[in-house]
Amino acid sequence: MVMLLCAKYFQRLAIPGPLRVLYKDYGTVTPQNFSNYESMKRDFKLEIPEYFNFAKDVLDQWSSVEKAGQRLCNPAFWWIDGNGREVRWGFEELGYLSRKFANILTEACSLQRGDRVMLILPKIPEWWLANVACLRTGTVLIPGTTQLTQKDILYRLQSSKVKCIITDDALAPAVDTVAAKCENLSSKLIVSQHSREGWGNLKEMMKYASDNHTCVNTKHNEMMAIYFTSGTTGPPKMIGHTHSSFGLGLSVNGRFWLDLTNSDVMWNTSDTGWAKSSWSSVFSPWTQGACVFVHHLPRFESTSILQTLSKFPITVFCSAPTAYRMLVQSDTASYKFKSLQHCVSAGEPINPEVMEQWRRKTGLDIYEGYGQTETVLICGNFKGMKIKPGSMGKPSPAFNVKILDENGVILPPGQEGDIGIQVLPDRPLGLFTHYVDNPSKTTSTLRGNFYVTGDRGYMDEDGYFWFVARSDDIILSSGYRIGPFEVESALIEHPSIAESAVVSSPDPIRGEVVKAFIVLNADYKSHDQEQLKKEIQEHVKKTTAPYKYPRKVEFIEELPKTVSGKVKRSELRKKEWQTA
Repeated sequence: MVMLLCAKYFQRLAIPGPLRVLYKDYGTVTPQNFSNYESMKRDFKLEIPEYFNFAKDVLDQWSSVEKAGQRLCNPAFWWIDGNGREVRWGFEELGYLSRKFANILTEACSLQRGDRVMLILPKIPEWWLANVACLRTGTVLIPGTTQLTQKDILYRLQSSKVKCIITDDALAPAVDTVAAKCENLSSKLIVSQHSREGWGNLKEMMKYASDNHTCVNTKHNEMMAIYFTSGTTGPPKMIGHTHSSFGLGLSVNGRFWLDLTNSDVMWNTSDTGWAKSSWSSVFSPWTQGACVFVHHLPRFESTSILQTLSKFPITVFCSAPTAYRMLVQSDTASYKFKSLQHCVSAGEPINPEVMEQWRRKTGLDIYEGYGQTETVLICGNFKGMKIKPGSMGKPSPAFNVKILDENGVILPPGQEGDIGIQVLPDRPLGLFTHYVDNPSKTTSTLRGNFYVTGDRGYMDEDGYFWFVARSDDIILSSGYRIGPFEVESALIEHPSIAESAVVSSPDPIRGEVVKAFIVLNADYKSHDQEQLKKEIQEHVKKTTAPYKYPRKVEFIEELPKTVSGKVKRSELRKKEWQTA
């Protein structure tokens, strides 16, 4: 019965419907996997089997399809590093290698189902193998970014009670320094060309490990992974996801928002330490049998990104708004993106000006999506929909999304409130289970029948959702409520501004006023700053409602950011109010 359920799930999940009639509205593109938004939302339903494991029920199914010659000659995994090295695996080879890795975890490391494994690796093939190996063994994966400091690593190892850590030469010394303080840590694996005392060398161990491994039969609601938040508003929290919440739930992203098929090549530039890599570099593309493309770059560089998009047959590209802002400032005239068909963005709101510049340069729209580490896609712009620049789009099929007041009452269109997801009477698939070891935080997110995201927004008359701010980023000035995003969107349109962050600043008359921290483009750093401030202020007054203009402006060299690249407005706001 279980296998029948999973087989039915696999067939419904991955096989696209017939090609649809081309939409004639300006700015819409033909979807591959659905007719239109309304039918997608109405007809979506996923059966949840009692037992589910993504490695067995999806990846191994694709391997069988591949063996039978029923899948296009497209790699499952395609990795390059810019130095001429290249790795290509089909689903069959991915299965073979991940089974060897799984045996290392259970035999050499003596890990059991439910044990926790911390994975801190850059974008190298072993990161993907470790993901699948943890699925096969039922161990709980905890990814971490390679930008973590020694203090960060200690905090994560202690709070998550990790039994095994997998990393490389760069971070192994930091781990060794704090390991004695981590009583649960019992095994360490290193990806290295050299041996290191106290560590198992993964490359050597893979040579001799058996590929004979039986995947654990995990229940759909067993813990699969724990993700640390980026810590924009406080210490990082641990977010628990099950085999179904991401393993099944992210089918919404892959099938509808990314609109992938097994002929697509998907490139997501997210750091391996964040849930976005699970979204768009593991579950979403592989659910659809698409190829996961990876370019291992030491740092984000616009020229390398553009060259890669031009040289390789990438059809779907996903990156953060910050990356798109950098790309549109580059000269793209010499690049031809012959294969690129679909561009998406998530992680933070993307400015309409950046969307328009990208469209002018590439002929392609950016389809913004909104979600959290706690969720799969909450709202998105989907193919076939008219895009309203600056909007998060409409609710994904996974959720019933509403705007709520402080009592949990649903607000009408046009009224700002808290963005909520209905969780009662039936909790939807694609939502986290809880904040690990933090029941009070888990309880605090519930308001009546809804999970409250912590973000403010509103819905317009057409059903499109608009992000205003994180709840604690709202600025209250002379009775007006001002969200930083709209001000920042106006600021970015000024040619002098590379980046900006807007926060509240104390004022004796108005209580609070808008203050803008601005990073200037290089060409403007020598300009008269007082004159430039006045120009920028006048620009914002003309671009948005005059009461929203920044009464205070400060030019800085760089914005404070989390290791995931999100602006730490809380730090800037705290600085303002401490010096008041």
